[in-house]
Amino acid sequence: MNLAGFVPLSLCDYPGRVAAVVFTQGCNFRCPFCHNGHLLSLVPDPATRVDEERVLAVLAERKNRLGGVVVSGGEPTAQTDLPHFLRRLKALGLAVKLDTNGSRPNVLHALLAERLLDYIAMDIKAPWDKYATLAGVACDVAAVQASMELIAASGVPHLFRTTRVDPLLTASDYTGLKTQIPKASPHVWQPFRAAFSRDPALRPASAINARAPAQSESPFSGKVAVDSLPPL
Repeated sequence: MNLAGFVPLSLCDYPGRVAAVVFTQGCNFRCPFCHNGHLLSLVPDPATRVDEERVLAVLAERKNRLGGVVVSGGEPTAQTDLPHFLRRLKALGLAVKLDTNGSRPNVLHALLAERLLDYIAMDIKAPWDKYATLAGVACDVAAVQASMELIAASGVPHLFRTTRVDPLLTASDYTGLKTQIPKASPHVWQPFRAAFSRDPALRPASAINARAPAQSESPFSGKVAVDSLPPL
């Protein structure tokens, strides 16, 4: 697995569980509002790459104190080694939550068929007619819709989530988007973290020339830890 971040403790990423979080490198979307822009390239950066075996060793040592592991990104389903990595997590007795953009329904189908997922969080970026704008690429909206339907019918705990990017979406967009969500599925709104936006035009003026964030302010998100490996 091409890993670029590891948070050994999070209280906010796996509903109802204390979890660790791993971040995969590489994404097929280029969302202008993305706050993890350093994870987009599919080419690993030796300076930030995290060793998979070390991560698994830490998780094995802490498995009795963790309720699960969140696999986020980047886009985890872009990783060809994802099924093997999830099997190794499950072999440790850890529940697995997957964060995904839903662009690869065939991968999701295979992971669900093998019962490798215990929770799924999928981003719904925008109303279907604005999806390419919010995804930053010409994406296959039908594939995203197929993933949403697959997840909703899977029986696996899940949620759909949308970032409220007010500079790019309107109140009517939010109303229309809400109708896209399967009625029996939970949906949450996420705040837009403008200071870390991939597109500088979306950042507040005070953030454009600001210093780089310190480790404790990592754009990985609001974890109760820094994005680095603890000593073994």
